Amino acid sequence: MNLTPLDIQQMTFRTTFRGYDRNEVNRFLEEVAQTVESLKRENTSLRERAAALEQQIAELKRTEVTLSNTLMSAQSLADDIKKNAQRDAELIVKEAELKAEELFRQARMDLAETQREVSLLQKQRVLLVERIRATLQTFERMLEVETGEVYHEHEMVSELKGHGDTSPAR
Repeated sequence: MNLTPLDIQQMTFRTTFRGYDRNEVNRFLEEVAQTVESLKRENTSLRERAAALEQQIAELKRTEVTLSNTLMSAQSLADDIKKNAQRDAELIVKEAELKAEELFRQARMDLAETQREVSLLQKQRVLLVERIRATLQTFERMLEVETGEVYHEHEMVSELKGHGDTSPAR
């Protein structure tokens, strides 16, 4: 039987010739002792459980703090990585733009050089054509002169032959 404080306060003992009934008082005291002992054990158990729960709560709070710090560190690291990646991307884009500008500038210079070379080759072609034309004209004149001389010699031979009938044959 579990006694409550009200049970103890309202407990009445029968009176006998010499006062209260000793057996009844002893039984009540034994019940009170058992109840107090049970309450003490329960109180000790609850205190141990409360201490264990407080320790568990403290560990959970430490874990929470650690997790919170880890999460903040991870967030900070992610932000740093993101910033670094953004900076690297911007640097790569700048380098690519500079390289593209350099390639474009080099292509323009190569184009200008090629145009100069083409122009020089065209001038050389015109000069070569003129030289060939002059050479051909020279050969043509030489042929005309040669042809004229051959024709003139042939006429002279013909004339001589025509006048030469009168001369004795040898």
